[in-house]
Amino acid sequence: MLRFIFDTINIKKHNTGIRTFQSLRGGYILLDYIWLDDKSPILEQLPRNFKSAAILLHPFVQMPLGWEKSVRKRPYEHIYPSAEEIIHNGKSVSWKEMMSCSGLHSYADLAMAMLTSISAFSEEYKREDLAEKLHSNLKKDFYYPTEDYTSIFLLHKLLKLLGSRGARNLYFSEPILDTNGLLQVNNTTPLDIWDISNNELIITGEDNEYAFMSIYDSFTTLLLAKEENIEYIVQSMNVEAVICDKKTMIDWYL
Repeated sequence: MLRFIFDTINIKKHNTGIRTFQSLRGGYILLDYIWLDDKSPILEQLPRNFKSAAILLHPFVQMPLGWEKSVRKRPYEHIYPSAEEIIHNGKSVSWKEMMSCSGLHSYADLAMAMLTSISAFSEEYKREDLAEKLHSNLKKDFYYPTEDYTSIFLLHKLLKLLGSRGARNLYFSEPILDTNGLLQVNNTTPLDIWDISNNELIITGEDNEYAFMSIYDSFTTLLLAKEENIEYIVQSMNVEAVICDKKTMIDWYL
């Protein structure tokens, strides 16, 4: 069951476009969602306490053979497994495996293919050739990664990371409904995170060592760290990612 507490907010600070909140309880700093633009590199847009970032790639989803047929009620019904179905019956499929199956040659090409297929691009950036290549090679009962919010496959690892330095509480900020609150690390599951919001969301440990945030119209989650070397963290989590350098933009695939 989801257990969270909404903090009373008493201070808002505006600093280079990044808002932080300080709660009355304990004086902890709670980050608001960070709206990244495509005009400057990601690292230049982060709060000063975060020194590194990685773009985590959401895995594709493989359901048991015949699953889609078993749940389909109408011929043209859009079918996508729920978070619960993915947890109980799904298997994660890496971007590298999908590149091998589809003949696409890079993470960037795969991202372009998926973003084209969901109409996320204006006409000048569309790559229908890549989208068709991916679609025509997508196996039965394979599904695109989670879009807009963090993959259920990643959430367990992210929650473990945020609690790894002894943090007992997590703070979340959801900008669409302007909701902020507190989560207890030991009582929070990946499904609880999904229950908070289907929109943009940032979650920060109370120690501000790490944070992660979902990104609209994408198949990725941004991981932030106080440490300068985030690559070993990504390796220890055993996830696929694009490590941000000083030039990496939010539209890294272009």
